[in-house]
This record gives sequence, C-alpha cells and structure tokens, in this order.
Amino acid sequence: QVQLVESGGGLVQAGGSLRLSCAASGSIFSINTMGWYRQAPGKQREWVAVIRSGGTTDYRDSVKGRFTISRDNAKNTTFLQMNSLKPEDTAVYHCNAAIARYARAYEWTYWGQGTQVTVSS
Repeated sequence: QVQLVESGGGLVQAGGSLRLSCAASGSIFSINTMGWYRQAPGKQREWVAVIRSGGTTDYRDSVKGRFTISRDNAKNTTFLQMNSLKPEDTAVYHCNAAIARYARAYEWTYWGQGTQVTVSS
C-alpha cells in the first residue's frame, strides 16, 4: 500500500506565498519522478511542475520564475514553493509520484487527494 498526502494549502492574498508538501509513505522501494498538478473549478487538471530522480525540473510556462519544486529523497517528500501568487493560481493542487514498491518492479503512478489553494485579489 502506498499513500501520498499533501499539505500546506490555504487562503492567501495575491502576491503572497505558500509552500505545499507531499509525503509518500507505505511500501516504497524507489521513487522516480514526482510532480504537481492542479485543477481549477470547471477546468481540466493541468500539469504544473515535475522533478526527476536526478533533480532536474520542468515547469509550465505560467509558473516559471514563481514556483519552485524540490524533493527530500530521504523523506520521500516533494515540495512546491509558490511565490507571487495570482488569483488564476487558485485550484486544488495534487501531487503524483512514480513509485516502485520493490526491486525491479514496475513503477506505478500514485496520486494524493489534493490540497486547496485559494488566492484572493
């Protein structure tokens, strides 16, 4: 059994900051990529950022320069530091991770339940 649990969401004024965390727990051998997605009301889920096992990162254009993804491999945790937040960043933020539960196992993608981020204007 593997679980991903996000935390750190909340209500913030435009221009403010939030730091999201996502901790993976359970039967984990290794974690490859970890990423963040978001879904605003009435819209499809969209990719936000990804960090690979080697530490390389990518971001969607609209968050470049404002968001930073990082990870703590010892704690199986990924973080999303969000600065200069805008009302259009309002969404439920979900993390995911590609996890192998034992050596040479297939990597399955697991998802967290999401955390609400609301940015007021």
